[in-house]
Amino acid sequence: MSTSTNTNTDNAAVKPSTPPEPTQPPRLIPSLPDDVALNIIARVPRRHHPTLSLVSKSMKSLLSSPLLYAARSLLSCAEHFLYISLRLHTSHFMRFYTLYQNPNNPLNPKYSLIPLPLIPSPSLVGSAFAAINHKIYVLGGSIKDVPSPQVWSLDCRTHKWEPAPNMHVSREFAAAGAVDDKIYVIGGCVVDNWARSKNWAEVYDPKTGKWNSVPSPIQIRDKWMHATAVIDGKVYAMADRNGVCYEVKSGNWETVDSDLDNGWRGRACVIDGVLFCYDYLGNIRGYDVKKGTWKELKGLDKGLPKFLCGATMANLGGKLMVVWESKNGGGKETEIRCAEIQVKTNEAGELWGNIEWSDVVLLVPREASIVHCLAVAL
Repeated sequence: MSTSTNTNTDNAAVKPSTPPEPTQPPRLIPSLPDDVALNIIARVPRRHHPTLSLVSKSMKSLLSSPLLYAARSLLSCAEHFLYISLRLHTSHFMRFYTLYQNPNNPLNPKYSLIPLPLIPSPSLVGSAFAAINHKIYVLGGSIKDVPSPQVWSLDCRTHKWEPAPNMHVSREFAAAGAVDDKIYVIGGCVVDNWARSKNWAEVYDPKTGKWNSVPSPIQIRDKWMHATAVIDGKVYAMADRNGVCYEVKSGNWETVDSDLDNGWRGRACVIDGVLFCYDYLGNIRGYDVKKGTWKELKGLDKGLPKFLCGATMANLGGKLMVVWESKNGGGKETEIRCAEIQVKTNEAGELWGNIEWSDVVLLVPREASIVHCLAVAL
């Protein structure tokens, strides 16, 4: 009995251990609630993010999170960034760069191109490009002269490459454009069997991760596309012979107006419903789709060269960005130059441009060339 009593006494003396209280993660900004801190941090220009990332691990994690970029969008603090792809012929690789403003040295140089990680298939030739929200998509292209259905996406928040679902058919030199957060790809394939005929045009929905065919009349199915643009919900694809236009809302196909077809030369971009490209004399001009007229962009005579080839353009938050190659005399390097142009229409209906800045942003081997450029809002 005594043994049993002692045992009960010992058991009664043992108290269950209290689990330690969970430690709270450190606040983003000491003495401020995290929702208030998020509201403040979201307003900081992205060029200062590298410095902010050194503050703490929680700050570094926030700077690449969807939460921050959602807050920036809601607060109308999103900024537009230019991305440029170059073909480096010495290595036959395509590499992406982003135009970066150095906050610590804003004058010399104010902007420069910063290289990004190589795309996993860097030797692609003839890819199409499109941007939706914070991602850039590289669609198809050929590898050693063999077209590919591969699709890669670049998350511009983290600058990391990810594979996206393959297209139904392999393509090279296709047209691509984004409408209502979906990517439409047109042409770039030989219509020599049922599958390629059915999927001559396709649409990709990033929300579902699926490709679907877009019905198209057989008489418009050219292979090569040399230019593309999206204007008022329509995807324009310029072929070797005649351009075509796909209206997403109605699902209708049209041939492109002859004035636009004959005057569209080289890479182009759209600002406020006007398509800008360079003409056969090397001048930049704009085409008003609603009025069906071409107009020269005036005011640039002394600030820009004649773009006989090699220039590409993008709409950067309503401003015309022009990127071109300058061979720099007989040197061994090519200058990649960039100009930011404010475009407006005066009372007489004329297009005028004001060059806000223009400079060399990168030196590359002489054989290098510009592939494409496009803008992303972050």
